[in-house]
Amino acid sequence: MPKAAESTDALEPIAECGCGAHDGEGRKALGVDPEAKMRNLHRLRRIEGQVRGLQKMIEEDRYCIDVLTQLRAVRAALSRVETEMLKAHLGHCIEAAIVGGDQAEQRQKASELIELLDRAAR
Repeated sequence: MPKAAESTDALEPIAECGCGAHDGEGRKALGVDPEAKMRNLHRLRRIEGQVRGLQKMIEEDRYCIDVLTQLRAVRAALSRVETEMLKAHLGHCIEAAIVGGDQAEQRQKASELIELLDRAAR
């Protein structure tokens, strides 16, 4: 169970980092917004259906442009999930590290984000 940390202003208390740095059992998301989680799961299920549809299109020798159009749709949908996850990480995990003042944790979060963006740029 995540511990609540008081914020420095009059806002509600914030939970510790949601990426699992404090759970003692490895890296597990702790402070996940249930609504965001459901939105992402819904998107991923829809993407799963789109991928199955793509498999069927290829099995049926569908026109290349139709398959490519669906591939682009899947890629765009995955990008939306990625964007949502990145926003959540920035708005919760990284913000908690900044507000918490722990410089080692701040460096770790910044390093993780830079490494992620570097891998995406390749």
